[in-house]
Amino acid sequence: MNKFVISALAVAATASPLFAQVAENPVGSTMGKGLAVIGGGIAVLGGGIGIGLIGKGAVESIARQPEAAGKIGPNMILTAAFVEGATLFAVLAAFLAK
Repeated sequence: MNKFVISALAVAATASPLFAQVAENPVGSTMGKGLAVIGGGIAVLGGGIGIGLIGKGAVESIARQPEAAGKIGPNMILTAAFVEGATLFAVLAAFLAK
């Protein structure tokens, strides 16, 4: 750590007991664990919105061209599975950080 970061942590440690706890134990701090769990929650929200938009686009496409439903359906399911997999990975990473 450079001198500026160390001096900033020293000032923060004198200013607040919470920052003192983080400065003493920066790796396993409870604040970092809480932020990781919040990040997992945001990942779930993003995944839900993404899958909703995929479904919306697929239904609109099928409504405009019903004869293409056979090609749109499997592509929609595959894309939703990719989004769900990425979301699951993000949630797992958040809980492992916890």
